[in-house]
Amino acid sequence: MSLFAEAFADGVAALASGSVDVWGVVATSLRVSGAAVAFAVVVGVPAGLYLGMRRSAARNVLLVLANAGMGLPPVVVGLVTAMLLSRRGPLGSLDLLYTRPAMVIAQVIIAVPVVAAVTAAAAASVPFELRLQARSLGASRLHEAMLVLREARMGLIAAVAAGFGAVISEVGAVMMVGGNLEGSTRVMTTAIVQYTRMGRYGPALALSAVLLALIVAVNVVLAQVQRSAERFERS
Repeated sequence: MSLFAEAFADGVAALASGSVDVWGVVATSLRVSGAAVAFAVVVGVPAGLYLGMRRSAARNVLLVLANAGMGLPPVVVGLVTAMLLSRRGPLGSLDLLYTRPAMVIAQVIIAVPVVAAVTAAAAASVPFELRLQARSLGASRLHEAMLVLREARMGLIAAVAAGFGAVISEVGAVMMVGGNLEGSTRVMTTAIVQYTRMGRYGPALALSAVLLALIVAVNVVLAQVQRSAERFERS
């Protein structure tokens, strides 16, 4: 137990003294994962609405792919993204490998299936009779989609939370395409791996605590948004 006690003391000291650039790493993590989740919402929510509202053979295949994509290994995403962005890859001329945009691209690939699949489940739970009633009143396809979006908003919040949780805690993809460069592409998960390899358990433990606190804080905010929406519905 002395190892944990020493690591805890070292972690507290590192946070208090600022000897480890904890907050710079946290800021980079939030910028990269926040941008990735924003792009994933732009792509994944419309895709999820399509999958949740349509009934066709193609939709069934795409839904299976989206659900399977929720378990996509980050290292596989990192490998494919690195090959695409490498000098000999089809996107090598963009010179993005080992940059933050490359990390965002990899995390978008991870988050889109998660957001789309959870959104599809939320959209499919909206009663079909409600949509039929809207159509009978002359609602267009767009208005019908907006109605489903409004009725499924609780599920959409869960989709955002799931997408954020998937990317903020992954390490394989960002390590492979970002390179874990100090002051540039180092995020919380890659920093934890780096410090653990160096035997510096204190800073690794401190970053782990910050990461867990951040995930809890984001979910507390989203849960509060859900409760506010529920109170608005009952009022």
